[in-house]
Amino acid sequence: MDWELRQQEDIKRIETWLQTYWMERKPYGDLNGSILYSLMAGGKRVRPILLLETCRMCGGNVEEALPFACAVEMVHTYSLIHDDLPCMDDDDLRRGKPTNHKIYGEATAVLAGDALLTGAFEVMLEEFGNLPAERVIRAAACLGKAAGSRGMVGGQILDMAGEGHTITASELTELYGLKTGALMTAAAEMGCLLAGGGEETRKAVVRYGEKIGLAFQVQDDILDVTGDEATIGKPVGSDAKSEKNTYVTVKGLDVCREMVNRLTQEAVSALDGFQDIGFHRWLAEKLAGRNR
Repeated sequence: MDWELRQQEDIKRIETWLQTYWMERKPYGDLNGSILYSLMAGGKRVRPILLLETCRMCGGNVEEALPFACAVEMVHTYSLIHDDLPCMDDDDLRRGKPTNHKIYGEATAVLAGDALLTGAFEVMLEEFGNLPAERVIRAAACLGKAAGSRGMVGGQILDMAGEGHTITASELTELYGLKTGALMTAAAEMGCLLAGGGEETRKAVVRYGEKIGLAFQVQDDILDVTGDEATIGKPVGSDAKSEKNTYVTVKGLDVCREMVNRLTQEAVSALDGFQDIGFHRWLAEKLAGRNR
């Protein structure tokens, strides 16, 4: 199986759906332009792909899951827009382009993020097709938890609170589990829930999501030190400049590289009970070896 081709097919499906959805919305000022500027900026689409492919692996219908996958990407994009703001990370570049607020201004960037977050829940509750109501509700609740104070927002607060202070490895693991891992894990879990997977299946998928989520963030830490700015699309060394705690500062590069490999293996092992884990194995290994 050509997993690269499968990935590209998923990306095309996701991006077509997102662009169509927002192009059909009534434009108010620069709002839709600001939304589409960040939403269609060429991200890796890891989270929505993970939802679609987990749904497929669990025996579900990928087309029915597509609006939910796009909802996850909308939440992810909102978080990037807000993270880049001067009151947060104050970044000028994202994916090799000026950040949203540099083009549209801070107020419009905030509102674009707000529209993406609320729009994600509109999408799930309006575009669920023939899916059973119980699956829709559980998936929406899963995303809400991952995006809010018990997930991504909570992690962002911990991240800002830790700037300029030394924190322990266990505290950093909690921070990463909330800020990055929660949404990654939710994407996998939602795919399982939408497919009607049982409890043991859900637990296995969650373990996979947790492991690749942490591996993804540790690899980001490595790239912030060793990466090439032109390749990764944002300034290298920004974590050190902001006095952020990372696994590289806590444990060093060599230990971090070992961590990424170990977490990737543990992610794949979590899916031992499934018949076809080819794509998930390929995705975990590709994320571990990425250079951007």
